[in-house]
Amino acid sequence: MMTRYLTIFLILLFIASASYAQEIAFHGFVQGNVSARMTGEETSDPIEGGDYLSGEERLRGEIAGSSGSSDFVLKADLVHDSIAKADKVDIREGYIDYRSTDYDVRIGRQIITWGVGDLLFINDTYPKNYAAFFSGQPLEYLKTGSDAAKISIYSDTLSAEVVIVPFFEPYHLPDPKRFFLYNPMPGLAQTIDEPRAEIENAEVALRLYRQIGGFDTSLYAYRGFFKLPGMKTDNPVSPTTAIFFYPQLSVYGLSLQGAFANGVLSAEGGYYDSLDDRSGNDPTIANSATRYLVGYSRQLWTDFTAGVQYYGEYMQHYGSYDVSLPAGFPKTDRIHQLMTIRLTQMLKYNTLRLSLFSFYSPDDEDYFIMPEARYNITDSLWTTIGVNLFGGKDSRTFFGQLDKNDNLYATLRYEF
Repeated sequence: MMTRYLTIFLILLFIASASYAQEIAFHGFVQGNVSARMTGEETSDPIEGGDYLSGEERLRGEIAGSSGSSDFVLKADLVHDSIAKADKVDIREGYIDYRSTDYDVRIGRQIITWGVGDLLFINDTYPKNYAAFFSGQPLEYLKTGSDAAKISIYSDTLSAEVVIVPFFEPYHLPDPKRFFLYNPMPGLAQTIDEPRAEIENAEVALRLYRQIGGFDTSLYAYRGFFKLPGMKTDNPVSPTTAIFFYPQLSVYGLSLQGAFANGVLSAEGGYYDSLDDRSGNDPTIANSATRYLVGYSRQLWTDFTAGVQYYGEYMQHYGSYDVSLPAGFPKTDRIHQLMTIRLTQMLKYNTLRLSLFSFYSPDDEDYFIMPEARYNITDSLWTTIGVNLFGGKDSRTFFGQLDKNDNLYATLRYEF
């Protein structure tokens, strides 16, 4: 929290120097978003357990300025949550850039995107908001900012990005107050144990990239923590509390993307090194695994694009995992697979977009389907309406547990 206030202070100080800033631009939008569960089910929470998964109004203010070799950006949302009857300030981004011929430096809250997957992430280990994603908020809210320092170094032979994140931020997962979710330990109190704000817990990531044979090629390295928590109890014999914690993690990977067969071919892989349990004997910590994906997209006719992806995870030390798994817990296959398809049709001079994105796992036998229509009413005003459909054979799998959360959503935004 202190880093956010520090970022705001630095930017305001930057703006206050009128003689320093040569160009300042103001933008923003007003937005309303609502998502209603269609299954007729309601969670047990007395306040947030109704039919609505999302109901909020946002006022975005964005200011950007530049002077010589420096830039600054501040994007902040004032948010009213109509379900929780609460207000908050969401600092989406707030950073200062320094640019030179051979390198750039960016310090502050920033959204960083690595990798080539379409809604599938391997070497992108930065924070994400799956509560927003599953409740139909605009796709931009899937990614959240990191309070970080990023150094970009450029050369004709090999370019690099170095990212340092001093303070850990996990994935934002759906809240059981609003979502039906699988709970392997019902009845226990829950607490969260996040990595402390210490120098040794800073996350560090490196990306090296260049074009090779017509393909944008990158190598990645990361050291930090899993963004999805493990779960343990305070007492293995007579537990009273379930503790969610974040084990240490290193990731080493690569990606490539380029033109192929009249379309775009993407491939990515990464080795997830589970540093706190390399032997795979601790069932509360995710095993080391190799993750990989390949994707292809192509325009099949005028204004119609289709894309497919295959994603897999190969678990290391599967025998140790199998032996140590507690009785009654759902068992994961050695190879976990996902397939996705994206279809997009533009109509009415590109003012109407019809799209479909779907996930399907052949081993978990579950799915997530997202049809959506977006219409640009004017250059400044647009609206979307869509549906999130979840399901699966087993209510304990990732998408299967969300089966009771099918929802219809709508967004209206006016930009200025």
